[in-house]
Amino acid sequence: MKLAVEDIEPFRQLYERFAGNKLPARNAMVDAIQEFGVLAAQAEEAVDTFVVNLRFLGLLQTLSGAERVVTIDHLLDTLPATAASGVSSHVAQPRTTTTALITATQATYETTCFYVAPIGDEGSELRKHSDLLLGSLVEPAMEQFQLQVVRADAIDKPGLITRQVIEHLLRARLVIADLSFHNPNVFYELAIRHAARLPVVQLTRAADRIPFDVNQSRTIVIDTTDIYSLVPRIDSYRSAIANQVRRALEDPDSVDNPITIFHPGLRVQLDGFAGQAG
Repeated sequence: MKLAVEDIEPFRQLYERFAGNKLPARNAMVDAIQEFGVLAAQAEEAVDTFVVNLRFLGLLQTLSGAERVVTIDHLLDTLPATAASGVSSHVAQPRTTTTALITATQATYETTCFYVAPIGDEGSELRKHSDLLLGSLVEPAMEQFQLQVVRADAIDKPGLITRQVIEHLLRARLVIADLSFHNPNVFYELAIRHAARLPVVQLTRAADRIPFDVNQSRTIVIDTTDIYSLVPRIDSYRSAIANQVRRALEDPDSVDNPITIFHPGLRVQLDGFAGQAG
């Protein structure tokens, strides 16, 4: 609590204002944190980090059908007797956002977030799941980064879909991979992105266990058990996605995956394309 909230003055003031109440609308938090001295250009990032820190600490809880900012006393009352002494102090901290230079050659891909997901047939559970996460979580989280989210079924360029998908995997500024349902195409595409050593953000539904090969990467777990589990947490899930995206974009060269660990010199790139993959 000291590292995540109390020692960060705007976070402390924000927490004191909203503790004991329902998590307010994002715009309200953005306005409030600017009142506490955060510059407008950094307010979005600060709110995302604040929400992620609260969730890490257990200070965001779903109560009476809504996600609420609970008090320390309430949290301690709900913890097992031995839990309070074992809380980790590893929390996210605010950073200064940097943006890569966009050249004419790579402008389209440099402003693209490619959403790798189990799509399925129209009306299927996979399609409903993918549409829900795309429209309610991924796209809203990307607005502050001015990245256009593209899913494979929305690519309207002529040619083979496989070629277009691979080009997006090797050229897009960011890939968000939904590992839900253990879809083989998703893992195939994720491996290509790993080989290119480019930024990836992973997410999955809580019902699925993350396979060993990729479970060492940070993965945002989303509880889609029912609307009562999902809806109250939508804002905090958006913040968690935005927080991971921000970290990935700030330092794209620090990509860590099984390929970079065991073969640090290996990188796949497209011939004739001097973008991020080069």
